[in-house]
Amino acid sequence: MDSVTIVDHPLVQHKLTLLRDKSRSTKVFRELFSEIGTLLCYEVTRDLPLEMIEVETPLAKMKSPILAGKKLVFAPIVRAGMGFLEGMLDLVPSARVAHIGLYRDPRTLVAVEYFFKAPDDMADRLALVLHPMLATGNSAVAAVDRLKEAGAKSVRIVCLLVTAQAVEKVRAHHPDVHIWTAAIDESINDQGYILPGLGDVGDRMYGTR
Repeated sequence: MDSVTIVDHPLVQHKLTLLRDKSRSTKVFRELFSEIGTLLCYEVTRDLPLEMIEVETPLAKMKSPILAGKKLVFAPIVRAGMGFLEGMLDLVPSARVAHIGLYRDPRTLVAVEYFFKAPDDMADRLALVLHPMLATGNSAVAAVDRLKEAGAKSVRIVCLLVTAQAVEKVRAHHPDVHIWTAAIDESINDQGYILPGLGDVGDRMYGTR
């Protein structure tokens, strides 16, 4: 799929397999989720622009690369997206954070917004939507809609699992938005959960079921 990058790094694939295992404790699940978020962040930021600045080492002056322009905005979709946030902030501590509160209507599977807060300078920053389970695509489209309304001009989606159905949904509404994922799973069930998937991420992460 042209609009999808599958991150096939062995560490990402290994940790994904561990996350799929239903026997993982809440503690281990959270830790693995944060770790895989950091690894995905490396991949999605691989092409960030650099500029040269002069620095002085203990031995000499030199020109060295540094990130150009303003830094990133991490935009987790609450709750599951919060699992990626800590690991990504460890990697890019200067990033801003936008919070997108969405829940999926259990009958229609339509995304319903209940909270949104983003930095004022979205137009100057690359926004990464943190949405681990891209099942129907409804929440992802709603999140990108909201970020663009807030001024974002450059948006990417970082997820753990995605379905072909969700990719097509995002592509139809936002053809400029690229998706980074660890795997493309087969389908979704009647409740909108990815199959084979790894269950309800929020519940597994926070021990609510």
